[in-house]
Amino acid sequence: MTEQHKGTALVTGASSGIGAVYAHRLAKRGYDLILVARNAERLSELATRLTRETGRTVETIPADLGNKADLARVESVLKSDRSITLLVNNAGVGGTAPLLAADVDKMQAMIDLNVTALMRLSYAGVPGFVARGGGAIINIASIVAIAPEVLNGVYGASKAFVLAFSQSLKHELADKNIRIQAVLPGATATEFWNIAGTPVEHLPTEIVMSAEDMVDAALVGFDQGELATIPALEDGGLLTAYEGARQALMPHLSRSAPAARYKAA
Repeated sequence: MTEQHKGTALVTGASSGIGAVYAHRLAKRGYDLILVARNAERLSELATRLTRETGRTVETIPADLGNKADLARVESVLKSDRSITLLVNNAGVGGTAPLLAADVDKMQAMIDLNVTALMRLSYAGVPGFVARGGGAIINIASIVAIAPEVLNGVYGASKAFVLAFSQSLKHELADKNIRIQAVLPGATATEFWNIAGTPVEHLPTEIVMSAEDMVDAALVGFDQGELATIPALEDGGLLTAYEGARQALMPHLSRSAPAARYKAA
């Protein structure tokens, strides 16, 4: 049984893994869907299955968000479709190679998708949300946003952008009835790892979460109004302390004179 209709959710990277699970869960929650991914065949199969299971309207947009023309098509939908109430920025790519072993062109492509596409889609969607009196954005980041030493540095930096951008959006839109959530998954059992260069089978099983469990936990965090959700983090007080330390720093970061500890002898 689906819930009351909640508008339309546009989900990127929706043909498999985390994005496909979000599509299923959101349809069950009462959203119609616009699913975006490169693989048109997979998208079509998923749309057919979701419509059959949930009765929801599911549209598909085959698009490579690293391609400017494709990205512009999706931006146009976000600007013009007044039914859209939720944007899930899930599309992304990762890397595990260190700088000296990484291909700089692949690093640029990673930034184009993880940073530029996510930013442009958010900019396309937010004005409509404001005009219509509300909406929500879920940005899929990663634990490397706060632990960049774990994997490839450009990947970590791209996800740190997602977290910082989400923090800024929440601050700027606080009075606009727009909910912002950044999700920081740890290792998740998806095709991501094969593409990133380290098959998931090579990781310790005790650190790998299923995509279904990850999304279900993230949606609980969304329901609870969290800005940052780390599905694997048992002690939420650790994240509260981390944010508290950040807030404590903020009043002391900009002064007219250097700190005494930096004055020349």
